[in-house]
Formats: sequence, C-alpha cells, structure tokens
Amino acid sequence: MKIVKAALVAASVALAAPAFAQQQLSVATGGTGGVYYPIGGGLAELINRHLDGYSAVAEVTGASVENVALVHRGDSDIAIGLGDSVYQGYTGTGQFEGRQAASMRVLASVYPNAVQIVVPADSAIQSIEDLRGKRVSVGAPGSGTELNSRALLQAVGMSYEDLAAAQRLNFNETADALRDNDIDAGIWSVGPPTSSIMNLAATRNIRLIPVSEEQVAAAREIEPIFAPYTLPSGIYDGVSEDVGTVGIPNVWFVSEEMDDDLAYEITKLIYDRHADLVAIHPAANDTTVEFTMASSPVPLHPGALRYYEEIGADIPDHLRP
Repeated sequence: MKIVKAALVAASVALAAPAFAQQQLSVATGGTGGVYYPIGGGLAELINRHLDGYSAVAEVTGASVENVALVHRGDSDIAIGLGDSVYQGYTGTGQFEGRQAASMRVLASVYPNAVQIVVPADSAIQSIEDLRGKRVSVGAPGSGTELNSRALLQAVGMSYEDLAAAQRLNFNETADALRDNDIDAGIWSVGPPTSSIMNLAATRNIRLIPVSEEQVAAAREIEPIFAPYTLPSGIYDGVSEDVGTVGIPNVWFVSEEMDDDLAYEITKLIYDRHADLVAIHPAANDTTVEFTMASSPVPLHPGALRYYEEIGADIPDHLRP
C-alpha cells in the first residue's frame, strides 16, 4: 500500500536527517483518473514550496470513504472527500453506521462534484430506471461515487440487486470497460470535466443520462447534501445539450487533533495560492470562502476558523466547533 511505503520512506529519511528536518504530511486523494489526485498533488506541492518546516506527498487512495478512515486512524494528515462521506463519517451514520464517529474538521470546500452517468451513444438506456438488468460500474470500493450510486438507485426504488452486475471499478477502469463493451453504463461522482470521461469520449461516442427534478428531490430525501446541478452542453465530445444531475461539495478535511497553527497556515495557503490550484485543475475555480461557508458539511477546524474570522467571513453558527 502506497501509504505504508510512504511511511517507511519517511521513517528512513528521518533516521538520516538532521534534528530540524521537515515534518512530512500525507495528503489522501483518490484515483489518478479523477480530480482528487491532481488537486491533492497541487496542494502537496504548495506545502512543499511555501510552508516552512513541512513537506507533503499526495497519496493515491480509494477516495472519499477510505480517506475518512485514513484521517480518523491518523494514517493521513489532510484529505479531500465528498461532503456526504465526510458528514456520515463525522456522525457515524450511513456507510459508517455502527462505527465510532470520526473526529474531523473542515479546512475549506473545494468544488462541487457532479454525478455523471455515462452510456454508449447508441445505448437503449435513457434513464436511471433503465439500468435495471444492466452491467453498471458503481464506483471504486470505499469511494464517494459508490455512496452516490446507492443513493440514486434507492431514489428510484432500486438497489444493486436490480442490476445484472454492480462492478466496483475506479474511474479509469470504468472508462476502459465502457470502451470495450464490458459494462453497459458507468457512474462517476467527480468534478466535471474529468479526464477519464474526456479520454473515453475521444475514442467512443457517449451520452449522459439525465437525473430528473423529481429524482433529484427523491435523492435529497435520502442524502440532504445533494443539490441540483447542470452539466453544460459541450462538456464532453458528443454532449450537445445541457444535462440535469445532482451535485455534492468536496472538502479539504483534517483531524480535529491537527495543530491549530498548522491548520491555519494550510487554510491560508489554499486561498493565498488559489491561482496555482486553478492552473492545475479548473475545478479549483469553485474554491472560494463563500462556497465553504455555504456547503461545509461539518464544523471548521479551529485553525481554519481563525483564518475565516481574520478575513471577516460571514461564518454560520453550525460551522463553529
């Protein structure tokens, strides 16, 4: 596992390093075909360049659900995750039912995910209900995509048992399986546009399945953090009309045990070097103070709260620890 390898490397460096060596931070991201990995790598690089006394490395992970567990166990210092996964981990509900609630706090909201249901352009599938009896990639194990897939299926009265096969593939694997006709549909929950769908659309004609207003409303009964979202025409090759779906905020989160000064400095870095993150991926355009205040699913870390207070942000009471 990469995190274990990183820990061993960090340990070996520590043995040979001088007494004032930099403290290594692990940044938990996601698969290489999504948005988490490049944005997480961007934050790690900003820490390496601009945060004195610290270095950071971005780790490939199973994304949101796994990242909650990594931060809770102390195996990662900083992570990015879907708001619903973070909220469920924080409250010990949903995917984390019966587990000890995770003691984590938010630094900032990064961008909204959009659930993107992709089929070949010539597919007979026109709606979520048409996935019944089909081979569907529902997202990698431990990912926010899988949580969202379950919720959307439940919103139309379906479950994995109604599918011919529920395959738990990561983004790149899903794109390859669609291209090779190994599955009938794939579900992504990721910031659009995403490279794996872009690459797929360059080699095979695709279509996006809409989520109706009624289905969005039903999904919000199951997962209140969902919000209506529109995928614009032209977002991928062959997508010639706007497509309605649901969106979910992604957030930077850490353990509540992180040092207040470190949490403050990382939060400040995210905004002070915002243009650098946008240059890495356009999804970071949505990383704003206003978006954080409107969408954060759990309270802010005290260090992050100090930053927002300093800049005069209008902070909702429920975001105060």
